Amino acid sequence: MINKEEFRRKILISAGQIFSRYGFKKTTMDELAKALKMGKSSIYYYFDSKEDIFEAVVLHEANILRNELTTAIKSVESPIDKMRNYVFVRMKSFEKLSNYYNAIFDINLNHFDFIENIREKYDREELAILRLILYHGARKKVFNVANSEYTALAIQTTLKGLEVPLFWKKKEVNIENRLNAILNVLFYGIVK
Repeated sequence: MINKEEFRRKILISAGQIFSRYGFKKTTMDELAKALKMGKSSIYYYFDSKEDIFEAVVLHEANILRNELTTAIKSVESPIDKMRNYVFVRMKSFEKLSNYYNAIFDINLNHFDFIENIREKYDREELAILRLILYHGARKKVFNVANSEYTALAIQTTLKGLEVPLFWKKKEVNIENRLNAILNVLFYGIVK
């Protein structure tokens, strides 16, 4: 007999791929059932609706991102390396975790309360992580940060501004060069 949690996970992974390919709006329960090689009623045993499945997929991807970011930050000691790892993993993960990314940025999904809750939680968590990195760097006298709240907000705003050109155009851009340029400005400024 298959473990219920294991089966839910199988549904999430398969549904994640379908939502990623067709988007939330165009994905149907019939397509999900076909991809899983099971009846719709079997899916309804685990989830109440397509919205419930999408919410679970988005939360699953959010956990993946959170774990990857935590690992990237903890893997290095230097505050500069922590910030560099955070920025690189964050931007590259968004490419892989397209359902989470779409949930956060697709205005067509605004009518779902869970989307707004996910967006707010993501913003709060990101600001907390950035403040922690900045605090760590200021304590080690590596960063000169007058106000970690505003500095974290400025970094978050910069990263969000990068998302549009990097991921919405779906062109092959050299993300490494762009991220390094941003980090260079972030760490060293533009004033002589």
